[in-house]
Amino acid sequence: MHPAAAIVEGRSCGVCTLCCRLPEIDLFDKPANAWCTHCIEGKGCAIYAERPAVCRDFLCLWRTDATLGEEWNPERAKMMVYEQGPQITVLVDPDYPEIWKNEPYRTQLRHWAAAAEGNNGYVIVFCQDDVFKIDA
Repeated sequence: MHPAAAIVEGRSCGVCTLCCRLPEIDLFDKPANAWCTHCIEGKGCAIYAERPAVCRDFLCLWRTDATLGEEWNPERAKMMVYEQGPQITVLVDPDYPEIWKNEPYRTQLRHWAAAAEGNNGYVIVFCQDDVFKIDA
């Protein structure tokens, strides 16, 4: 995600801490799907004011893309979506491993995959230890 991305008005992290759990964060030697040692579940980062750039610069797609509806709020969706160039990455909460296969998510993932193909990109879903490339 680009650090200069504009946040959609009215969207905040709230009590969501999925970005503190789902991605691997090398700086903290934190594996994927494990809680960051600095995270206070349901509250946020204990070192928020001093958090490193890797955390400070990250914004999930729901916070920056006004076209995503409330169903993509990570707290509701139980997954976190972000862009890396032409690639869209989806990290699924391991407590809800099947949610990405349900509607409206399945159809939206296929739409994103079709659009990404035109830009030499793709959509990839990480769910527990499994990785799925979404076909258009």
